[in-house]
Amino acid sequence: MNRPNPSPATDYEIHYQPLSQNGQALSFPCDEQGHVQMDALSESARNSYLYARAVVGREYARPAVRRCDLH
Repeated sequence: MNRPNPSPATDYEIHYQPLSQNGQALSFPCDEQGHVQMDALSESARNSYLYARAVVGREYARPAVRRCDLH
């Protein structure tokens, strides 16, 4: 029986780049397709993620999924 992974993937992150120089970039752990496991985020991170998604094109550029540099 396959069980879903209870923690988010850490090999990838979805990155939101601000459109203005005064904005703060945001990144969240995700899978290779950019799916974020919101239940695994803290309340603050979940709120930031939902906000960034809602203001794409106004405050943030389209997000990019990128591989995390694991050391």
